[in-house]
Amino acid sequence: MPAGACPPPHNLDSPRYLRLILFTVREDVRYWIALSFVYGLGDVLIKNLFSAFGSAERVFRTSASELAEAGGIGEKLARSIKSFDEWDRVDGEVEKIKKSGFGFIPLNDPQYPEHLLQIYNPPPYLLAKGNLLPRDRVSIAIVGSRIPDKYGRTVTETISGELAALGVTIVSGMARGIDSIAQEEALKKGGRTIAVLGSGVDVVYPPENTKLYRDISGNGAVLSEFLIGTPPMPQNFPRRNRIISGISLGVVVVQASDKSGSLISASFALDQNKEVFAVPGNVDRKLSRGTNWLIKKGARLVETVDDILNEIEILRALKGDVPSQLFENVLSALPEKERAVYSVLGPEPLHVDEIIKLTGFETSNVLALLLSLELNGYIAQHPGKLFRRRL
Repeated sequence: MPAGACPPPHNLDSPRYLRLILFTVREDVRYWIALSFVYGLGDVLIKNLFSAFGSAERVFRTSASELAEAGGIGEKLARSIKSFDEWDRVDGEVEKIKKSGFGFIPLNDPQYPEHLLQIYNPPPYLLAKGNLLPRDRVSIAIVGSRIPDKYGRTVTETISGELAALGVTIVSGMARGIDSIAQEEALKKGGRTIAVLGSGVDVVYPPENTKLYRDISGNGAVLSEFLIGTPPMPQNFPRRNRIISGISLGVVVVQASDKSGSLISASFALDQNKEVFAVPGNVDRKLSRGTNWLIKKGARLVETVDDILNEIEILRALKGDVPSQLFENVLSALPEKERAVYSVLGPEPLHVDEIIKLTGFETSNVLALLLSLELNGYIAQHPGKLFRRRL
């Protein structure tokens, strides 16, 4: 493979990856795609046209003089819109979307993320697998190194898990390392998560994240601004980072070198007037250089989830009865038998014999359920066959 080339992605065109929830394709989808094909029109100018005319279709039905004046794009671009003739190419893309069943969410769609709509250069449209919910406006992005150490993994699991258990949607890029760890932990805690891809929404990258892709689309959404089949080219990833930060109330960076792409997300967040948080690290570690530099430049230092909750007004309300909220959220996420075992445990260690007595389950069954709960991070085991809740 040539240096710098991306390994082949895993494509989800086969029937085994058909969407569970089918979207009705909007009638104006072809006009939004056409706008994105007009040479010289970027995200900012398309947003300006949308603000002036309210829909992509109306842009194409407006005279060149009115476009130039009301849209503020000048006569040359106005003429380019009026002379646009690549409708066969546009209709080909529309047909792909119809066949795929993916959601198409343009700027004027009620599902378009509210916070993203407010940034300087939002994408004209998003393709989606899964569902966006109103509760997703309370979201935090977690990004970081693709090769974290044990410290980075542990910190990410703790922060993401506790935020998700409180009902905060976790946003990331489904990349190797911190991104995937954050999203996997959110799902383990029964929370929602949104992945923003640097490829088409049908292209899983990295390919080993196929299961994670499917889990996210069932408990959140996978989003992309790129058309179906777009490969994960290197230049796509800096662009998608503005969406990760744009959707979120703030961005948490966990482990990053001084050349990490995570610093691009942090930079976008600052430009978008979002909070930037960084987890400090050892000064002699390469993975600490980016986060420690962010803290020097004014990012909020994060030691616990409270450091995040305290800085964002809408999150402070989640600090009420945190232990009770965590307990209820975990219970709702567990299968019935694991829920029964978890519910008899408390913050103080309990002997396995007492757990068996309280649940009424067979010994072998209880041991298997305890192992599952421990592996998923819900409980901790102490010497002497003692168990307690971690959350």
